[in-house]
Amino acid sequence: MEMIKLKIDGQIVEAPKGSTILEAARYAGIKIPTLCYLKDINAIGACRVCLCEVKGARALAAACVYPIDPPKKDPKTGEEVLMEVYTNTPKLRKARKTTIELILSNHRRECLSCVRSGRCELQELAQEYGCDEHRFESDVKTEAIEDLGLVIERDNSKCVLCRRCVAVCKHNQGVGVIDVNERGFDTHIAPAFDKPLEKTACISCGQCITVCPTGALREKDDTDKVWEALADPEKTVIVGTAPAVRAQIGEEFGLPMGTNCEGKMAGALRRLGFDKVFDVDTAADITIMEEGTEFIERLKNGGKLPLITSCSPGWIKFCEYNYPEFLDNLSSAKSPQGMFGALMKTYYAEKMGIDPKNMVVVSVMPCTAQKFEVKRPELSSEDGMPDIDISITTRELARMIRRAGILFNEIPDTETFDPAFGIASGAAHIFGATGGVMEAALRTVYEVVTGKELESLDFHDVRGTQGIKEATVKVGDLDVNVAVCSGTANAAKLLDAVKSGEKKYHFIEVMACPGGCVNGGGQPQVHASIRNFTDVRAERAKALYNEDAQMELRRSHLNPIVQEIYKTYLTEGPGKGKAHHLLHTTYTKRDKYPD
Repeated sequence: MEMIKLKIDGQIVEAPKGSTILEAARYAGIKIPTLCYLKDINAIGACRVCLCEVKGARALAAACVYPIDPPKKDPKTGEEVLMEVYTNTPKLRKARKTTIELILSNHRRECLSCVRSGRCELQELAQEYGCDEHRFESDVKTEAIEDLGLVIERDNSKCVLCRRCVAVCKHNQGVGVIDVNERGFDTHIAPAFDKPLEKTACISCGQCITVCPTGALREKDDTDKVWEALADPEKTVIVGTAPAVRAQIGEEFGLPMGTNCEGKMAGALRRLGFDKVFDVDTAADITIMEEGTEFIERLKNGGKLPLITSCSPGWIKFCEYNYPEFLDNLSSAKSPQGMFGALMKTYYAEKMGIDPKNMVVVSVMPCTAQKFEVKRPELSSEDGMPDIDISITTRELARMIRRAGILFNEIPDTETFDPAFGIASGAAHIFGATGGVMEAALRTVYEVVTGKELESLDFHDVRGTQGIKEATVKVGDLDVNVAVCSGTANAAKLLDAVKSGEKKYHFIEVMACPGGCVNGGGQPQVHASIRNFTDVRAERAKALYNEDAQMELRRSHLNPIVQEIYKTYLTEGPGKGKAHHLLHTTYTKRDKYPD
């Protein structure tokens, strides 16, 4: 890698060729403030917070988009002249402070009660630069909360027009349902013609929330519904957590990224008052049994291929809107959340003698699209009883823990899930990372088809945070071509290649969020200064892969709880009879432009 020398604040540093001043400064141990910039998502230099001085330049430069220059030779002396950059002069501090104060003048300031208080990037900048929030006082912006259907709330009175949400929706997700409307003081972010978001092809992925630097975007808060259920003595309240939650919730309490908090999380849920604390990973193992069996059936009997996974509700919604011709390719298996709820209100309710009408099933998910999924009529029983009653995000659970006064970091790591649904395989744990569902399925499919044990359970070709990954796996006499993608923009590229005949696969895994559930729309928000220089997706995924590697039980079909359920309840086997009735569903085409 070619390195370039330059001077930053008088210090000679080296940075890779093609770096920006922002990136080069980081190599020198200097943090230049940003507000609109996010690496690989938004680089437009719009907020002007990252201004710096470049010797010889006529104006202040936006560090996030200004490339570093290689040394030049002085035409008179022949000496090497380095590019010189200054990041902390009185002129810069004054310019940044003024810019932040101007942003604050057009911002509804209710920091004490804002959902992002203490984690707001604008709030942090105002404190760092000693800003006077009233210096450029304007008309007080009134609350402008819009209830955007079942999943998202937007308050444009807190929007700083950074355009991160626009960029992630358009480029990472390939959805593009929001953009900049109007001009001047009337500028705001919204769908075209200010249509309600639920009247667009929004897939509810929540990536817009994860990148928002302020409290302008948030998930619809369902914690009051949970508190109400917990306070009802007539209700048996059951909670189940997704695999990625244990690897991220610690970030909400100051623990290092990727810390596995399974024990602390189970203990916190018990202290909140849930009657039973279960692991949705057990249902993930059952998902592999159902989806894997479906794949084997299609492979052997000439069914519709490629089979495409159905675990990600954001992806399912994207497919319904944009690729309805692939709906028959989707696995009919419900998501792990759907299977968990269905089994709670049938198998577990019968086993424990509980009337399912008196049962409230709560899921804790890394995903905002799960909030939409629980309202799908396809995920309800014939009498309209939903599989899952309430779905909350990792962030919502953290807020509940703080509100209850629970000292999360002091809970012993040794606490465990309740036993009936508390055993899961390592294959289920890695569901939270892109490629994890594929790897879990291949472990089971290989052994079921061949009748032989795998020598190595690790399928490294489908691991990693790349947007699209391909592999050919030998399963007996068959060469099985598989693909894994995350981020629905990548899903579109992959499906277009399949449609054109350019690519031929037998099995495809799709996750709506880039990097998978570890980067889901309901996960803890990460400051741009970390996102820009750390692969958050990879760091979070490590916790799941490390847990899998340390387990003895690493294959879904060997999970004793799963075996017991099929032996005593789903007796006709995966994909048949009661299993098909409870654990499978259908999807339908959606109108991208509803009235």
